[in-house]
Amino acid sequence: MNKILTISERNNVLLTMASLIREEKEALIKQNKKDLDGYTGNDLAMEDRLKVNDAKVDGMIASLEELASQEDPLGKERFHFKHDNGMDVYNKTAPFGTIMIIYESRPDVTVEAAGIAFKSGNKILLKGGKESLNSNLFIVDLWHKAMKKHGVTTNWVEYLQFNREETQSFLKNPTQPIDLIVPRGGERLIQFVKENASCPVIVSGRGNNFVYVHKDADLDTALKVIVNAKTAKISACNALDKVLIDTNLPNYEDFVKKLQDKLEAFKVDIHVDKELSHLNNVTAITDDNIWYQEFLDYKIVIGVIGSAEKAIEKINKYSGGHSSSIITKDTAVADTFMTNVDTAAVYHNASTRFTDGGQLGLGGELAISTDKLHQRGPIGLEHLVTNKWYIHGDGQIR
Repeated sequence: MNKILTISERNNVLLTMASLIREEKEALIKQNKKDLDGYTGNDLAMEDRLKVNDAKVDGMIASLEELASQEDPLGKERFHFKHDNGMDVYNKTAPFGTIMIIYESRPDVTVEAAGIAFKSGNKILLKGGKESLNSNLFIVDLWHKAMKKHGVTTNWVEYLQFNREETQSFLKNPTQPIDLIVPRGGERLIQFVKENASCPVIVSGRGNNFVYVHKDADLDTALKVIVNAKTAKISACNALDKVLIDTNLPNYEDFVKKLQDKLEAFKVDIHVDKELSHLNNVTAITDDNIWYQEFLDYKIVIGVIGSAEKAIEKINKYSGGHSSSIITKDTAVADTFMTNVDTAAVYHNASTRFTDGGQLGLGGELAISTDKLHQRGPIGLEHLVTNKWYIHGDGQIR
């Protein structure tokens, strides 16, 4: 385990890294173009996550500068107890040690995840997808330059250029100690890691997010939220996949037709349950398993539901445990919905697109956990720590 760096050393590296990315922006985008040119798939979400442009570079810089401005998450006192025998007992935050993250196609993770891990005193092992190799290696080289400038050993950030077989072997029999693994990606990747890992795993799982339009919804708000959540960024895990509309909503079919018009303007492929299958230009659902699916595409399912209780039940059955939203003017119903829906983030009259470390005040995220231990939702700086007991005595024995 590396010796823990001072907060000044960690912040200096983060700020230098931000400066290097700013200086090397064009070179980074050039390396990313090699990755884009080499990508031959037709997955729109994958391509969107892979692409590095001016806006994404600005986001990388902003996340590093925000991290550097945040207080040290290490050594925070969480509990203090004065024992009857005179011992002083403290519980304080401490780093995990070494964290491995396995992710697909997103070069910005190589900046943000490494930054959060480094600031919280953890070594990070990065295992990115082969489709983003040129971008990732370039970014890791910048990390090493930033560290060398401040006399910091470069093994705080390490890139694992492994194929699937090598990754499997490493997970089963690591050649160095690993304290935590975070897989970010699809169901197959997560299952692969869970089956092969020999240490704790925090899952950054599927979205499959829901919006429920209650009978007392403001319909303009509902339209605005649904269109944003579905179309703003289809590659995001916080994008919307399913809409449930209360049959007690006055003239609910008129609302569905308005929503259909709005979504069709973005060329969204609309699938509906049997109660709405008579509408024009929609696809009727023939397999209920579609309710489990995360689309990451211009595709949505719209169905009807009889009550808030039934909406809660359906969301808890089918969702990925990520995000859900209720649109209603009734705060009591909203409170019941938010308390009982079993997702990491619950919203009232707002888009699911805000489930993001930066948007929720964390200054970035390592991942968005759909597990419940030890952290749920965006994993930020203060969550990448464990704890440690400090006991001061003067010869006490038991």
